[in-house]
This record gives sequence, C-alpha cells and structure tokens, in this order.
Amino acid sequence: MHPHSHDTSPVDPERFREGQRITWVSVAVNIVLTVMQVIVGFVANSMALVADAMHTLSDIVADGFVLWANRKGSEAADAKHPYGHGRFETAASLVLGLLLTATGAGILVSAAGRLQDIGNLPPVGVAAIWAALLTLIGKEGLFRFMLKVAERLRSPMLMANAWHARADALSSLVVAAGIAGALLGFPFADAAAAIIVGAMIIKAGIGFALEAMRELMDEGLAAEEVAAIRTTLLETPGVIDLHDLRTRRMGHRVLVDAHLQVDGDITVRAGHAIGEQARHRAVAAHPEVLDVLIHLDAENDAH
Repeated sequence: MHPHSHDTSPVDPERFREGQRITWVSVAVNIVLTVMQVIVGFVANSMALVADAMHTLSDIVADGFVLWANRKGSEAADAKHPYGHGRFETAASLVLGLLLTATGAGILVSAAGRLQDIGNLPPVGVAAIWAALLTLIGKEGLFRFMLKVAERLRSPMLMANAWHARADALSSLVVAAGIAGALLGFPFADAAAAIIVGAMIIKAGIGFALEAMRELMDEGLAAEEVAAIRTTLLETPGVIDLHDLRTRRMGHRVLVDAHLQVDGDITVRAGHAIGEQARHRAVAAHPEVLDVLIHLDAENDAH
C-alpha cells in the first residue's frame, strides 16, 4: 500500500490487541470496584470510601482515553502523519502524567481538610475496612498485571496507565489506614498517610509528564544506544565512514538519520544498494528502530 494512503488498520496488530485487552481488563475491574465502594461507603458511613470511588471513576475515564490513544497510535502512516501515529501514545502519556499529578494534589488538599476537621469525623462501620482492603488487593493485582504487559510491549502510555493503577492502590491504602485509624480511635492517621502518598503520586505524575515532554521535543537516544547504531552502520560493507547520526523517539520506536560516506567512483545504483543494506542491518539489529533515513556522501563533509 502507498505510504500516504489512509489506512486505519494497526501497524502492529499483536501489540494493538494486547494494549486493548489489558485496558479493557482495567475498565472492568474499576467498574466493579467503583460500584462496591459507593454501596459500602454509604452503608458504612465512610466518606473516604466514597471519595476513593470517585477517584476510581476518574480511572475509567483515563482508561477510555488510553483505548482511544492506543487505537490511534497503532494506525499506519498517512498523508497527514507520514511518520506514523506513535506520538498519540506520547501525548496520552503526558495527559495521564498530568492526571496523576492532579490526583496527588487532590489527595493533599483532602488530607489538609481532614486535619482541620478531625473532631467532626463521623464513626464508620467495620464493612468499610473490608471494602478498602478488597479494593487495595484488586488495584495492586491490576498494577502488576498491566506493568508486565507494558514492559513487554515497551509502551510508555501503558506503563503510565499501570502506574496509575498503583497510585490508586496507594490511595486505597490511605483509605484502609484511615478507616482502621478511625476504628481504633486515631482519626489523624488517615490524613498523615494521605499527605505522604499524595506526594508520591505527584512525583510519579511529574516524572511521566517530563518523559513525554522530552520525547515531544525530539530528545535523542542515550549515548550508548547511539554508539551501538553507529557501529552497526559502520560495519556495513562499502561504508567508509559516517557522520551526522541523529536519533529521535516516535512512541515506542526510534527514527534515525545518518550521512554515510562511500567510494565516490562507484555507480549511483551501487551506492544506493550500500545505503539500503545499512538501513536493513540497523532495523534488524535494533528492534526499536522504525526506519533509517540515509544520505550518501562521496567524501566526509562533516565539517
């Protein structure tokens, strides 16, 4: 198919299916937990549990966003996006990072409010602690499952969503600690734990947002990764030298530009064949490399 015709089928169907599958699992788990938290929260008079349910509800919205971005990011190149749609994943990682940061800030504000109003906290029922613990187990299990798949697919967006589940597990831990503290007569325990966890969530969110920003600003690969690609290109038969080797990320893949010096007396066809061989070798030896743009030089014109 011509690279500029519009094709909405996934470039990597297996990766696309895996990303969709674990996100739908996340949606299902979050819906079940939200319904349970709302019911038990109201019955057991635990506003913390109801607040955590609202937090879980925000995850379902985030999961829907990830499903959309994963679908868009998997589409083949078209006229408007000649390099593919990998950056949709990057944009989603940025938004999810900001969402994490906002979640952490919300927990901090909520904790500060509880610290100011400790004397008026209503008594909670024992059922609330079981609901909080069940939520904690569900969220932690979801995090571990999603992280394993995200690492295998090398998807920053799915990684961010996995850590979002871990952030929820931590917020559920706060709720469990708060309910346990209230049952034991220590209402301040909840707020103290919330402040610590809120700060941890903000740190994680800012980290994801900055990583996405670096990619959107075309930050290159690490020096050792660039050196490995340079070696692969230089070892191609017919390549005398190379310069102006540049790299940039595109979602989970990498785009490479390089100037290769070849013998100036060979034919254009022979020079082209050397360039194509160098490109194929780089793509084969480095799975993260999506494509290599080769410029052929008859001499080293680096300066």
